Amino acid sequence: MAEQWDRLAERVEGLLDRVDRVLEGYAPSAAVDHSLFQRFIAFRWERRGSAGRLVPVEFPHLVDLDDLVGIDYVKEELIRNTAQFVAGYPANNVLLWGERGNGKSSSVKGLLKRFAPDGLRLVELQRWDLLSLPFITSLLRGIPSRFILFCDDLSFAEGEEDYRALKTLLDGGIEERPPNVLLYATSNRRHLMPEPMADNTGSSEIHPEEAISEKLALADRFGLTLGFSRFDQTTYLQAVSHYAEKLDLPMDEQELRRRALLWALENGRRSGRSARQFIDDLTGRLGVD
Repeated sequence: MAEQWDRLAERVEGLLDRVDRVLEGYAPSAAVDHSLFQRFIAFRWERRGSAGRLVPVEFPHLVDLDDLVGIDYVKEELIRNTAQFVAGYPANNVLLWGERGNGKSSSVKGLLKRFAPDGLRLVELQRWDLLSLPFITSLLRGIPSRFILFCDDLSFAEGEEDYRALKTLLDGGIEERPPNVLLYATSNRRHLMPEPMADNTGSSEIHPEEAISEKLALADRFGLTLGFSRFDQTTYLQAVSHYAEKLDLPMDEQELRRRALLWALENGRRSGRSARQFIDDLTGRLGVD
């Protein structure tokens, strides 16, 4: 009988050791190597349970803000807010919303090239990583660098409840937000949530205005909201001309314009991304390095 109890005790002890090892993967790291922020300027959050770790990005995509045509006001506001933040002054979380392909993500990535020498660092998050914000901010609090947490293509489907938790994490939790951390997000939706007709008719709500107010409250947590409108033909052609001039393409303006309009017609869109894709295709066809 004593031998059986000993074997059972060994099995229980082994099981507890395995549980401890599993739980270690879900516990937040106690510290982060500060030298990483001297050697790298961009990071990706790798989630482990409700916590995770910062993974350096060795080859970040450094966008030149001057290449983003047709969004001058948005760039000015984004640069102003970020300059305040990097200089240690109060600044806002930012939501960039609107037409796809017109520079929302590129605008954020372009900030890294401009402000990294001043201490700005970019941390890329996925939407499902946002619930790890308390752990992330605890890791970054007190570090001399300034951090933009970047969540691209943020939106929530009807019925998803994560947005309520995000509202609290952005501007309503008991813990004060670290002064060296901001959240910049992009979305095709202005209010990040679906807005069905029932919200206006009130067919499923006794007080529909309360349901609408709750949805708007999430976007309100971003102090600065910047919209990207659809490119008209003139703006699209300006973007094409800018890229062509930068690459010194051997083609006259009229032929370039004709081909660019045909490209937009065939692809069904006029945008900054479409302009860049057209120039990439044309550059390949012309055999330009």
